[in-house]
Amino acid sequence: MNTVIFTDGSARGNPGPGGWGAVIIEEDSVMEVGGREEHTTNNRMELTAVISVLESIPNEREMTIYTDSAYVVSGITRWVIGWKKNKWKTSQKEKVLNKDLWEKLVEATTHKVIDWKLIKGHSGTAGNERCDVIATSFADKVPIVLYNGSRNRYGIDVSIKEAKSSKKSKPKRKAYSYISMVDGEIKVHKTWEECKARVHGVSSAKYKKSTSPADEEEIIKEFAE
Repeated sequence: MNTVIFTDGSARGNPGPGGWGAVIIEEDSVMEVGGREEHTTNNRMELTAVISVLESIPNEREMTIYTDSAYVVSGITRWVIGWKKNKWKTSQKEKVLNKDLWEKLVEATTHKVIDWKLIKGHSGTAGNERCDVIATSFADKVPIVLYNGSRNRYGIDVSIKEAKSSKKSKPKRKAYSYISMVDGEIKVHKTWEECKARVHGVSSAKYKKSTSPADEEEIIKEFAE
């Protein structure tokens, strides 16, 4: 299975004391992580949760990230493309809020294949509910024991079937192809294993998953610029 991740962030007062939490699920293990900041916002904590997790996971890894933050999902999958082209300005020519964290998130996603899933918060999704507990505990400075061990012994059902997508989220789209660029040479691969074999260990490599012929063409153009 690929790595499954749940994340959440919270800020008391928004801005105010904040915390973030995440649950990282591998085939045989589960690890909980979290942190806090004294003065922050909900959006910054949502971003920090995702960044912190991605920075701890090796490159060339396939994963699914579940978050209840439309800000994070829309930002990393759509808005950030325009922001970068406009030198980190919005369509209204204003500075992008939380630019420092968006830049970190872009860097953290560069060598990973990620399916972003927007879910409804506080709707009974076990992984999301646990992340909320972790985030609010850190925000409130309430001691909490973070689990790190066997998936079989984890007392929370975080099976993927529990992560029900919100009505507004789009269904997961299968990969049409994978595009890689190594030393300026662009290649198209039909499987992730082929792409991974080419980029493995090459720090300067770029790669992305496409979901359609048109998407493949756009990615090739992006790499060629």
